[in-house]
Amino acid sequence: MINRLPGTTIEIAVSDAAEAKSVLDNIFMCGGLTLSQVASLTGLEPYVIQNWVKRGFLAPPVKKLYTQRKFCRIAIINMLRNVLMIEKITDLLSYINGRLNDESDDILGDNELYLYFIECVSACGSADQEGIEGCAKAAAAGFCEPFPGARGRLEKVLASMLFAYYSARYKQLAEFTINTLD
Repeated sequence: MINRLPGTTIEIAVSDAAEAKSVLDNIFMCGGLTLSQVASLTGLEPYVIQNWVKRGFLAPPVKKLYTQRKFCRIAIINMLRNVLMIEKITDLLSYINGRLNDESDDILGDNELYLYFIECVSACGSADQEGIEGCAKAAAAGFCEPFPGARGRLEKVLASMLFAYYSARYKQLAEFTINTLD
């Protein structure tokens, strides 16, 4: 069970991707979010998000509104940036679709990738290599391949994201433990 949606400040007990999808759908029920709303929901400073747009890691908002798809990309980058360099994160995002853009003609949108990831975190009982790779494989099993090898790509990206996610959590635990030394 996740205490908050990864890469966000949204505190909720999420036990599966369907619940996460419902939460995200409700947030975006009225359309997109403004920069200040995205910043509030991710804990990022607005200038960081604007920098990511400027550097091409994220498409610009349309009419100053960020879609659910863009929000999920921001959450993914935010979640992984404490462990991976942003260039490695964008390499992961590019690997599935063959390019970095986050437009609607992608094979797998960032919102879908984010939900697959949440499914993995919810189902993964073990943070060891075998457990993580098994969770990634199980989550990707239902993915309808638009071309041969697409499921394998999704498995690799999910496993990489899980390794980074658990690394970040262990890093936080290590820092907390160090801070409590007498």
